[in-house]
Amino acid sequence: MKKNQMKTVFLLHENKDWSEPLEIALNEIGVPYKNWYMVDRLINMSVIPPNGLFYNRMSASAHTRGHVYTPELTSGLLAWLESNNRRVINGSNAIRLELSKMVQYSALKDAGIKVPRTIAATNAAGILNASELLQYPIITKHNRGGKGLGVKLFHNKIDLKDYVYGGDFEPSIDGITLIQDYIEQPESFITRIEFVDQQLLYALRVDTSDGFKLCPADCCEIDQLDQGIEESSGIKPNIKPKFEIIEDFAISSIAKKIVPRMRRLMKTVGIDVASFEFILDEDANAFVYDINVNTNYNKQVEERSHISGFTAVAKFLSQVSKHS
Repeated sequence: MKKNQMKTVFLLHENKDWSEPLEIALNEIGVPYKNWYMVDRLINMSVIPPNGLFYNRMSASAHTRGHVYTPELTSGLLAWLESNNRRVINGSNAIRLELSKMVQYSALKDAGIKVPRTIAATNAAGILNASELLQYPIITKHNRGGKGLGVKLFHNKIDLKDYVYGGDFEPSIDGITLIQDYIEQPESFITRIEFVDQQLLYALRVDTSDGFKLCPADCCEIDQLDQGIEESSGIKPNIKPKFEIIEDFAISSIAKKIVPRMRRLMKTVGIDVASFEFILDEDANAFVYDINVNTNYNKQVEERSHISGFTAVAKFLSQVSKHS
């Protein structure tokens, strides 16, 4: 291969809607790519993988689209690629973190980043026992999550007991429910920080006053959190933008404290593209509760600030494909 000639970029994913914006960005700058749609894909491990750059965009919420075993299939594929010395963006360690919040929280703590107190349980009795070790209010959520799966707010044990022993209980796809401190916040918003090539791209302020629909993708449809988080009957129509890019976030005191630690985590684990979501308590302490290795971007928000996440990813893939 000639110097600076781009290798083909292979896109590993299970959601065609989420892949399309990246494909458009790759086409715009002339990056050759191929789609490896991972749903029911055959993997012939007795042959050598094609030469190229492989970008893993597998999602923890794949099972909600009927692709229950696709993450496990992708994990095996990544191991096959890596054993054959292929360059993988967001490889085996990244997907391990994507599929388990327990793994995420351990990595965050190792990087010196605060996380809510969390206890993992595998049955109803364990969930109730865990709640007694924390102070109400508490939140339950799925260990293998995405889309706000299993996120419920409880103010007392009676309501929690009715839920876990009732017909509305939602088990996590991996059987692990997390019981977590509910972080009281002065204002109804969370912050989502986007990284490309382990570099800060921008931060989003995400309004949560009408529910936690946190996925910024234009086509993303996410279930709301438990209605107990807010008094739905009294909510006025929200006329504010749901997502806003935070100007000058990079020079803020919060960014100076947590961004270097997030970058250190990405370098340690082997993550090149990701987002981190955090919430501020009343003392302005940042608690990170989710890392999205398969991140998406909102076109309307970016147009207001002339920034494109998928263009940044495409340019990054272009540079790596020339030198890998």
